[in-house]
Amino acid sequence: MKPRIEATGAPLARERHDGGLVKLSTFIPLKIRKRGGSKVVVRPDGETNAPGNVRAQHDQPMQVALTRAFYWQQLLDDGVVASGSDIAKREGLHHSSVNELLRLTLLEPAIIQAILAGRQPRCMSLLWFQRNPLPTDWVAQRGVVAGFDV
Repeated sequence: MKPRIEATGAPLARERHDGGLVKLSTFIPLKIRKRGGSKVVVRPDGETNAPGNVRAQHDQPMQVALTRAFYWQQLLDDGVVASGSDIAKREGLHHSSVNELLRLTLLEPAIIQAILAGRQPRCMSLLWFQRNPLPTDWVAQRGVVAGFDV
């Protein structure tokens, strides 16, 4: 028998009698969401993982983008390059791509730590950062991020 997923709204257990054998099926409401390049299961309480049981959901493209952004910022701070356009020429990228990623260096440290630990909100992705500029004020950034999981 092929397993199936039912959206019932509440946990439900069923018994089935099959030739003297009792088969027990448990149905648990769940949602499947895309996060980064993978899919995650969202529990009924809204959590994406059980503490201690499942690894954090690391968004690898986001982590690579953060790494590149901080490396490029270090090049700028050390005077190796003069601008994002110089970095773009060295890396063979468009200057707007470099400047978009450099904005990630302005994130609040707690948000950066959450991304690196895989605890960022489900809808926070690299694509979201490219389309929606965050304020430079860290308190305002916390407010925007707090509104993600509502």
